Amino acid sequence: MKRSIGVLAVFLAFTVRAEGLDDLAWMAGSWMERKGGVDTEEHWLAPRGGLMTAMNRTVIEGRPTSFEFLRIEMKEGKPVYLSMPMGRPATEFRAAEQGPRRIVFEDPGRDFPRRISYWRDGEALVARIEGTIKGEPRAKEWRLERQK
Repeated sequence: MKRSIGVLAVFLAFTVRAEGLDDLAWMAGSWMERKGGVDTEEHWLAPRGGLMTAMNRTVIEGRPTSFEFLRIEMKEGKPVYLSMPMGRPATEFRAAEQGPRRIVFEDPGRDFPRRISYWRDGEALVARIEGTIKGEPRAKEWRLERQK
């Protein structure tokens, strides 16, 4: 009996963990912003097994300038965004706000970016980073359209 309860508890914990990202399914898809000779694309896989993964690539006038591997996973019951720009070790940003079709991640110990936000605006996915550089507030925003 104790073993059955233990197995059930593990199953339920895994199920809650795996389903914790289902509310972020609105991020899934292939997205691109084309603006002034700069193509920024982000490709998010749908939540599965408690994990979302993505890649981001920026190309300026036909030449790649940056790439980033991304993932969102559950930690301590909350989504955590892990960013690996140019293949470097992951930096963690914990969910600070979440609503339907919007999520904000933060790392208060960082200057820039300190906040990473995603939200849907109609059919577009908007991504924004915010923070400070040399004590001055800075932000950058992308309006990504779904690619077919």
